[in-house]
Amino acid sequence: MSSVAVIDYGMGNLRSVAKALEHVGRGANVRVTYDPGLIRRSDRVVFPGVGALRDCVAELRRLGLDEVIRDCARNKPFLGICLGMQGLLDHSAENGGADGFGIFAGQVRGFAGTLQDPITGARLKVPHMGWNQVRQARPHPLWEGIAQDSRFYFVHSYYAAPVNAADVAGTTHYGHAFTSAVARDNVFAVQFHPEKSQQAGLTLLGNFMAWDGRA
Repeated sequence: MSSVAVIDYGMGNLRSVAKALEHVGRGANVRVTYDPGLIRRSDRVVFPGVGALRDCVAELRRLGLDEVIRDCARNKPFLGICLGMQGLLDHSAENGGADGFGIFAGQVRGFAGTLQDPITGARLKVPHMGWNQVRQARPHPLWEGIAQDSRFYFVHSYYAAPVNAADVAGTTHYGHAFTSAVARDNVFAVQFHPEKSQQAGLTLLGNFMAWDGRA
């Protein structure tokens, strides 16, 4: 039986992620856990999260999970969600600055306070909250069966800006284009919440549960 560990560090409603994975996992053993050994032994790992990156990283280090994340991101199918995507980059500007795990080269930047819709000129609110389109930048097994420009659910005030264009797997427009998915080797990470994104999100999670970690 396939097993998946949802990393628990006390931030966010992880049960909704776990329930979505159970729904698409066809009997997979889904565990919400902060046990380093259990995470390492799982066939695949999900790193979700909401809140501030500095608090997230501090708690992961306290639990001894920072090296676990780095190790798992090197050797098994690994999915980052929302803050879990931002934490994979080098550094975030949030709350005066906080270092991430450096798995993807790049920065996490805040949306400007004066964002405007380029067509209507209307002012856009921050945080970016609600449904928006994701433009798939390149084919990937996790996009299988998901139409180009499908809509996913977002809640965030900061966004990833990776250094390497080859790492970008999807983009979204909110005042300006930003990276909403990154991928390299066995790691795929998204800014949106697939567990809240209805059929497109469930399809992505189902693809992850079947993925062997090869692009």
